[in-house]
Parts: sequence; C-alpha cells; structure tokens
Amino acid sequence: MKYVALLSVFIPFLTFGQLKPSSEADTNSYYFKKALFLSACVPGAGQVYNSINMQNGRKNAYWKVPLIYAGIGATGYFLISNQKMKNVLKDEYTLRQNGGGSQDWAQYDDQAILSIYQQYLDWRDLSILALGAVYFIQIVDAGVEAHFIKFDVSDQLSLTVDPSLMNLNSPGFTFKMSFR
Repeated sequence: MKYVALLSVFIPFLTFGQLKPSSEADTNSYYFKKALFLSACVPGAGQVYNSINMQNGRKNAYWKVPLIYAGIGATGYFLISNQKMKNVLKDEYTLRQNGGGSQDWAQYDDQAILSIYQQYLDWRDLSILALGAVYFIQIVDAGVEAHFIKFDVSDQLSLTVDPSLMNLNSPGFTFKMSFR
C-alpha cells in the first residue's frame, strides 16, 4: 500500500523529460516541476535548485535548508522517543497482567499505566503528522519559490505605506504604489 502512495506522489513529476523549454510558460513549468521533484526526493534540494537558477534578485533560499532539516530532525526525535515510551509502557502493562512488574512504574496503578500509554500513543501520532507536515511544507515552498524564479524585483517597483488622517478625526493608512 505504501508503494502505491509513493508512486501516486512521484508519477506526476516523472512526466517532464524535455531538455530545454521552448517558451517562457514552459520554462516556468519546467522549473516548477523540477523543484517539486527534487524537493520530494531530497528535502531541501528544491530550495537549493531555486537558488542556483534565480535570475533576478538575491539568491536567498539556502538559509531554508537547515530549518527544513531541523524540523525533520525534531519531529523525528519526538516520534522515536514517544514510540519507545509507548513500548516501555506496553511491556510494563503486559508484565503486570502476567503477575510481575518493574520498580520503575510501581507508583502507578494499571489504569494510570493505560492512561500514560494512551498519552504517548497520541503524541506519537501527532509526531507522525508533524513530520508529514514539515515534509509537505518544504515541497510546497520549493514549488512556490520556483514560480518566482523569473519574477521582476527591480527598484522601479515600490509600495509605500504612510499614516494619514481621514476626515480629520479618524486615523488610517495611505498605500502608494509606483511603477516606473
């Protein structure tokens, strides 16, 4: 079942095979698909690819890679630690049902052990969801940034926000956009 899910994720990205895009619309689609594919295969690779291919403005996506790996590492750590505690509590409850038990959990009764077990089970499930969310968000980020590879960020475009008084008694803001 998990192989079917992986294939359904990667098949749309395997459909591009052109070496050189023929038009600007194809260029944007090419960058988008390649950034998504790279980011799905190796977390952070889409951000690096976008930084290398950025034509206008600063190449500024490298700083996201440590954040991506920190998010994956933190959620992976919590996933593993919650799974280990869940297993310890399950073994403790099984030992108690067979007439034994350890001194580590002697202060808790059977219902407390089951309650703590359920808590760690819920935390483990949340860790799995958080890991999936970090992975999905970094893929989306690579795709969104790939759409802006050829975006014009010249000094001729500006937006200013100034405070103003409306009808001489109510405060507000004035937005000014200039295209030169």
